[in-house]
Amino acid sequence: KKMLLPRFLTNYARCHALTCKTARIVPFRPLMSQVTGIEYAENLGVLSQSESNNVPRSVAEKLGRNLHLIPSHPLGIIKSKIEKFFLGKSHLVEPCPNFEIYDQLSPIVNTWDNFDSLLIPEDHVSRKYTDTYYIDEGTVLRTHTSSHQVKLLKAKNPPTAFLVSGDVYRRDEVDRSHYPIFHQMEGVRVFSAEEFQEDLSDEKAKEEFVTKDLRNGLEGLAKELFGDVEMRWVDAYFPFTNPSFELEIFFGGQWLEVLGCGLIERGVLKNGEVDDGAIGWAFGLGLERLAMVLFSIPDIRLFWTEDPRFISQFKEGETTTFKPYSKYPQCYKDVSFWLNESKTFHVNDIHEIVRNIAGDLVEEILLVDEFEHPKTGKVSKCFRILYRSMDRSLTNEEIDQLQVKSIHLRARCYFDYALGMVQEV
Repeated sequence: KKMLLPRFLTNYARCHALTCKTARIVPFRPLMSQVTGIEYAENLGVLSQSESNNVPRSVAEKLGRNLHLIPSHPLGIIKSKIEKFFLGKSHLVEPCPNFEIYDQLSPIVNTWDNFDSLLIPEDHVSRKYTDTYYIDEGTVLRTHTSSHQVKLLKAKNPPTAFLVSGDVYRRDEVDRSHYPIFHQMEGVRVFSAEEFQEDLSDEKAKEEFVTKDLRNGLEGLAKELFGDVEMRWVDAYFPFTNPSFELEIFFGGQWLEVLGCGLIERGVLKNGEVDDGAIGWAFGLGLERLAMVLFSIPDIRLFWTEDPRFISQFKEGETTTFKPYSKYPQCYKDVSFWLNESKTFHVNDIHEIVRNIAGDLVEEILLVDEFEHPKTGKVSKCFRILYRSMDRSLTNEEIDQLQVKSIHLRARCYFDYALGMVQEV
């Protein structure tokens, strides 16, 4: 299906075509001094007037922050460590090609690149408007860095080994470990048919060979980041890899999932116009997930703060333990409403309403009660909104203003009628 883009976006795509110089893509983001926040998002057409657009301003204003490109930021530190490991090519089968690095690719992608090219089914939950931010019917904010995989494989001089990192976007719940914007890194290596030894003529033997290379490399990465820890492999499912695995480590007294990976599906390689007989592997990991563990950062919102008490604790190339500076009290309010029978309710809807109004003042949203009227069959839900600022104390009056004038009103208009609030400090 042909997708029409505004002229400035079409020109932008031409100017920032997929080219690689010294293992890096032409920079996507302009200087912060030129344009920032909402203006930056508007210039990219993210806040389009399309009826399909569900990108809130609270998300749009984060475009272009590129936390993973800041060398002294925890995400930038983790990213650099991973890149250094793979550029060293240790633990991998030789001869290993140089890993090319792509860390400034546009987060605006079409639905074919984000879903279809990766064999994600039409009915997959990730395609729904409740899970993904759509700019228009055919354009989304990427939900994973894998959205660039096929395009890179189809490039004029395609890399056979590469790392992609960047910000990704998903409508998600509100709590200390989830945020609508986070950062991923993906790694890919493709073995051509000529690279396999003569004694690997059997397809199964070739796949086992590539799987061993994948596991050896990722086990080496885990040791590089976490030290000499116990590891285990767990079978998993991803539409774009088969077989698929997750690597878990025993760290801090519990098993932690580190990453997902597998052998690239033949259909994905075909979409990337990779020669028959080639076999590749791919992995993906969340930078925030690793950084929260390695730096002992308790709340994902902290990655976005510009408070010097946070920023000054980290130095390029060093993994240090975060020292909390906020002991500010929590404040919570309840909001309840009847569901509108003419609309389909999804829990992400209330999370999005609250986040778009209160932003990073919200620490968590919990469903605390639901009720079905025995006579009418109407359903009501009560959600508890937990507020806590990372930088200052919040007042009850301040939160009441948000709750009564904004969140309460929006819930009333969107769902049906907000019943009321229960407030406590």
